[in-house]
Amino acid sequence: MPQDLPGFYYDAEKNRYFPIKSPIPGSSSRNSSSASTSAQKLPAKPIKAKSGDRGIAAKVVKMLHKRELSGNSITSNKKKVNFQDQYQKLQTSKPIIWKYQGTQRIADAALEHIRLNLQTPDGLTETDILLTGGLNGTFCCYEVGSVEHHAINGLQCMPDLVKPLNTEKETSSLKSPGLIWRPIGALVQMPSNVSCIKTPRNHHYQATDADSSPSHALITTLGSETSGGSVYSMNLKEPLEYGLGVAMLSQRIDEISRFKSTVWTADFNSNKHQAVIGTNIGAALVHIESGKKTWICRSKSDVLCLQFDSSGNNVLCGLRNGGIVTVDTRQKPQNLQDQFPRHRISFSSTKGQKHEKQWFEIRGNVHHNKTISMPSSISCLSRLKTYDDYFLASSMDGTVRLYDCRLREKGAVLQFYEGHVNSHTRIQIGVDPSERFFMSGGEDCCLRVWSIKSGEMLYEDKFMDSVASSVCNRFGGAWLGSQEGLFYMNNNL
Repeated sequence: MPQDLPGFYYDAEKNRYFPIKSPIPGSSSRNSSSASTSAQKLPAKPIKAKSGDRGIAAKVVKMLHKRELSGNSITSNKKKVNFQDQYQKLQTSKPIIWKYQGTQRIADAALEHIRLNLQTPDGLTETDILLTGGLNGTFCCYEVGSVEHHAINGLQCMPDLVKPLNTEKETSSLKSPGLIWRPIGALVQMPSNVSCIKTPRNHHYQATDADSSPSHALITTLGSETSGGSVYSMNLKEPLEYGLGVAMLSQRIDEISRFKSTVWTADFNSNKHQAVIGTNIGAALVHIESGKKTWICRSKSDVLCLQFDSSGNNVLCGLRNGGIVTVDTRQKPQNLQDQFPRHRISFSSTKGQKHEKQWFEIRGNVHHNKTISMPSSISCLSRLKTYDDYFLASSMDGTVRLYDCRLREKGAVLQFYEGHVNSHTRIQIGVDPSERFFMSGGEDCCLRVWSIKSGEMLYEDKFMDSVASSVCNRFGGAWLGSQEGLFYMNNNL
């Protein structure tokens, strides 16, 4: 039987392929019907190609495969585009979205999806675990997916289909992501609001590798009016035990460091067993095992978000005043503020319609040539693993940009992204594992998805009544958290 080729149909009477003239992907129903009519003309037994033509046919198949799947072979907006890119954009623009019952206010601060070993009555099995943190101080552990066989006690949360709603698309292909299950005792009330949950960054891209299972998860709390925030470590070295390890969640969590200041964020350096903590007075390194704390920079402007680079030697810090600075962690330990080198860094300030150049002081081993300024407080930073000097940054005035920190003197901006809505909220950016797309909620309660490369907005919709402030991407989909509850977005990739 002749091989099916994307964009072509085979006419057995003429013993050759003919192109489907409608655009691919997304051909119109008219052309689709004509193609199906032609397909109906095919006899039950196709005409066999002559033996001398087999070599030519094989070359044609190879050329068409290369053209359709590897080359810029589709015309869109009067230019040639890549077939695979266009197909992925189409899939991303038509997600399937589910909302979980009974999950209000449990994931509006932080989300992490990990894959761990779970000891069940039937033996050791690998399972998906969702860690959630709420602005009300709750920290929860959920098992995801095929848990019906042992989810006896505890809270079961079922998903309801949110998008699409039209019955034509509600078919068996819209497979449910399955229930999530929280055993009794798998909820811990932290001393103050959860501000961050982190696992080693490389784990998200090696979820199928048994050796990639994280040994710890970091949880930070914001602090209160009477006390500062804290850093906690959740032990994941030993398999979770059904009915015991998960249910006794509090026994796996230890406070490793306490601050007198507000703790906004954290990141994990698994290579050196370190965490970097962002506070309202600067950033500090904390050793996971010993809890030893070492300040790496001090600033009067809060460090609202930060991230290690791939080497673990530098930390990208986003400040409340809109500054983005890179701090080298390889300096000698310094604990006294007056021992840090001082730097005076310029940033742009907007007052009304006037743009003014101002200065702020920061102490630490800061790279001046990698300092960048955004119009407002930094809401989120996300480095790209493919290109370590590239990072996405969003600020609280709705600005979202892609930067190359090596090009500061030339402007550093590689791409702008329009349409984001924010004024004062800390909203996370979620980058898909392939680093082709990213998503973010907005203060207008819409979720938006952009192409990282082109800047094109691929999806925009309002399907919740609160801000999707937390997001955790995984292969094939993403978890979204808001005050309204927990959502799962499946983009079929």
